[in-house]
Amino acid sequence: MSTVVLIGAQWGDEGKGKVTDFLAEKADVVVRYQGGTNAGHTLNVADQVFKLHLIPSGILYPGKTCVIGNGVVIDPAALVKEMAGLQEQNIDLAQLRISDRAHLVMPYHKLQDELDEKQRGEGKIGTTLRGIGPAYMDKVNRVGMRVADLLDELELREKLSAILEVRNMLLAKVYGEQPVSLERIMGELRQYADTLRPYITDTSVLLEALILKNKKVLFEGAQGTMLDLDHGTYPYVTSSSPTAGGACSGTGIGPLRIKHVVGVAKSYTTRVGDGPFPTEITGATADRIRKIGREYGTTTGRARRIGWLDAVVLRHACRINGLSLLALTLLDVLAGLETIKICTGYRLRGELISHVPASLKALEFCEPVYEELPGWQEDLSSAVRFEDFPETAKAYIRRIVELLGVPVALVSVGPERLQTKVLHEIF
Repeated sequence: MSTVVLIGAQWGDEGKGKVTDFLAEKADVVVRYQGGTNAGHTLNVADQVFKLHLIPSGILYPGKTCVIGNGVVIDPAALVKEMAGLQEQNIDLAQLRISDRAHLVMPYHKLQDELDEKQRGEGKIGTTLRGIGPAYMDKVNRVGMRVADLLDELELREKLSAILEVRNMLLAKVYGEQPVSLERIMGELRQYADTLRPYITDTSVLLEALILKNKKVLFEGAQGTMLDLDHGTYPYVTSSSPTAGGACSGTGIGPLRIKHVVGVAKSYTTRVGDGPFPTEITGATADRIRKIGREYGTTTGRARRIGWLDAVVLRHACRINGLSLLALTLLDVLAGLETIKICTGYRLRGELISHVPASLKALEFCEPVYEELPGWQEDLSSAVRFEDFPETAKAYIRRIVELLGVPVALVSVGPERLQTKVLHEIF
C-alpha cells in the first residue's frame, strides 16, 4: 500500500500545489478531499502558468486519475470554467472523476456569504466570499444540494424549490434582498449537469479498488492546519477539516489505508485575512519577503501577512496530523537576509508556553520567543543539489528538524519542478 496525505502545516498558501505537482509524477491517483474554490494553486510547467482551484494538480500529468472527493464543496460554474480553461491549454480531462456525494455551492450561498460578512462589520472573518461557509452550513443542516442531484432533473427541481421557499423568505425578511429565481438556477444547473455528467461517480468505491490494486494515491488538502474548523484559530478558520483526518471523511477511505502524512510548510509564515498571528512582522523585511515570494492569493489576489517561521504552530500541526515527513518551500526567498528568526515558544503573561492556546484572546497576548540564526547571501534557486546549499541554509533546515522532530523530505527553492530537492523519498 502506497498512500500519502499531503496537508498544509500553517495557515494555507504553503506551496501545496507545487509539492502535489512534484509528487504527482510518481503517483497514479491524485485526490482533493475538502474545501472549495477558496483554495488555489499556481503552477509553472514548461513556461506555462496553470491556476487550479478545484481540480487536483495531478491533472497536468497525462494518464493520472484525478478525483474530487465528497468532502469538497463544488461551485459547478467555477468547475466548468476551470475545466474549459484547462482544455484550452490542451490538458486532457479524461481521467477526472467527481464524487456524486460532494455538495454544491449554489448562487444563494455566495450571496449569503457576502451579506453575512457585511453584517459582521469590524468583526468580519475575512472569507473569500465564494459561498464556501454557507454551503457547508447547509450540508450540516441537511438541506444541501449534492452532485448526485444534478443527475435527476425532477428531483433537483423538487429539492431546490423547497430550499428556495425558505431561503427567499430569509433573504427578504432578514437581509432585505430580492428573491432568487428557481427557473434561472435550474437553467444554469441543467447546462452544468450536461458537462459534468461523464465525470460523476462513486469515488469512494473507485479509490478503494485502486488502493487494493496497490496504486500510488496522493491525497491533497486545501488551506492549512491553522484554518481547520476544530484545530485552527477559530473562528478565523475555514469550514472544513484540511487536516489529515479530513482525508478519510472527505474521500470515504479508512484511516488504516493511509501510509504517510506529509506536511507542507513555508520557510517563513504567512496568513490571509483576519485573526491573531504571533510572529507577524511589518516594514521593510516583510515587504521584501512579500515581493520576492509573490505573496498574493491565487484566488483573491489579496496581499498575505508575513511572519517569521513559527515552530509552535508547526509542532501543533505535527501533533494534529501525525506528520511523518515535512516539505519545506520557498527557502530561496530568505536569501539576502543577515539573520533569520525562528519562534521556538510563546510568552503568555510572563509564562513560557510551547503550545497554541485555544483562546484567541490568549493567543493575541502571546509574545513570540525567538531564536536568531545567520542568513545567507547565495541564490538557492540555481542550486543543482541540496549539497550545494550554503552551510547556513542547511543549518537552518537542521534546526527546524530538531525543533519539530520530523525529517524534511523535500526542499523547494523556486516555482519550477526541477527546483525541488529530495532529501527523503516519499513514494
